[in-house]
Amino acid sequence: MSRVPMTARTSTVLDGDFAEWWAGRCRAHRFTVRRIPFAELDAWRFDPGTGDLGHRSGRFFTVCGARAGADVQPVLHQPEIGVLGLLVKRIDGVTHCLLQAKMEPGNVNTVQLSPTVQATRSNYTRVHRGAPVRYLDHFADPGRGRVLVDTLQSEHGAWFHRKRNRNVIVETDEDVPVHDDFRWVPLSEVGTLLTVPNLVNMDTRTVLACLLGRHAPEADPALLNWFTDVKARHDRTTALVGLDTVPGWLRTPTELRSTDGTGFTVLAVSVTAPNREATAWTQPLLAPEAPGVVAFLARTTTAGRTQLLVRARPEIGCRDVAELGPTVQTGTGQDEPLLTATLALAAAPGRVWYDTVLSEEGGRLWHAESRYLVVDAGETVPSDVGADFRWADLAALSGLLRHSYYLNVQARSLLAGLAMAGGRRS
Repeated sequence: MSRVPMTARTSTVLDGDFAEWWAGRCRAHRFTVRRIPFAELDAWRFDPGTGDLGHRSGRFFTVCGARAGADVQPVLHQPEIGVLGLLVKRIDGVTHCLLQAKMEPGNVNTVQLSPTVQATRSNYTRVHRGAPVRYLDHFADPGRGRVLVDTLQSEHGAWFHRKRNRNVIVETDEDVPVHDDFRWVPLSEVGTLLTVPNLVNMDTRTVLACLLGRHAPEADPALLNWFTDVKARHDRTTALVGLDTVPGWLRTPTELRSTDGTGFTVLAVSVTAPNREATAWTQPLLAPEAPGVVAFLARTTTAGRTQLLVRARPEIGCRDVAELGPTVQTGTGQDEPLLTATLALAAAPGRVWYDTVLSEEGGRLWHAESRYLVVDAGETVPSDVGADFRWADLAALSGLLRHSYYLNVQARSLLAGLAMAGGRRS
């Protein structure tokens, strides 16, 4: 099966100093990632009592089962909170971000542009006995800079059990030594980078999205009332269960897969990465069966306000039943009634506001990528599209980013792309 989603109309060429630096970083290190049988995993094992696949330290993450009502499936359980930290600084009067060329074993192209710090608690407490995480002290010590953003945000609710990361942006005035794998990039240029397929990673996108909430208005009470009502109607209890109790899944020497061949598989890899804190390791990864499509339908009101069609999305891994997601979000097992209409609009001239192929989280997911779209719906979508959908002002949605667990990670990626690279209508 092809790993590339339907063609996106995006910029594919990098130029200038950034392109030269990026090409150099991609050539600088010799990375290897190869699939291995589960039996070759080092320090990972299937628990004989539950069937769960975990690390002998009890840290990092565990592949186990989750049950929510009648739904039962494998999930990645990582209860510790990671740090996604972005260091910013005004250089010659222009705001710059300190970004990193970072290898992740699941990235389809190996190296992508990550935040200044991207580390789980197990990483930065050095459970792997590797090197310290660079620049972590700027986020661990509140006296070293001015905190612009600090909020807990979720990851994919269809694959992770209540996983969350601390999204932090700190502004510094210090003269920060810059390692070769890092670069100060003007914030104004990040929008261009967000149009390049599989360049800006998911963790960078979610932190950048949180920046939008700093000066946005609070959400209107009607939007919050509707969302609370949806969560109340979908109320259900989620519990972790042993992997061996999940029906319809088969474990082979090389993968854990559903017997109907849909959804995702769990596999194992061996990794070497000379510039990572730990330079060699093995681990499991979750591999979606197919690329996804993630899209917002948009419209402009007579008053000139931009509105997006959000969907309240209950997912098995959500901390509070549901989060607000895009209009369309394929690859996660939910019915997508507006998929055909969205793709038809995307094919029409002048409708596309944003369109690129982007990767999902490469530290836990194998070659997971989606086509991210914002498409002008015009008058083609009725106001009443179903109880789980609602037109919401872009400004009000941005205001929700000051808070935790309102917008899912796919919605945050799209908001970052729309705000920083949008308006490039095709």
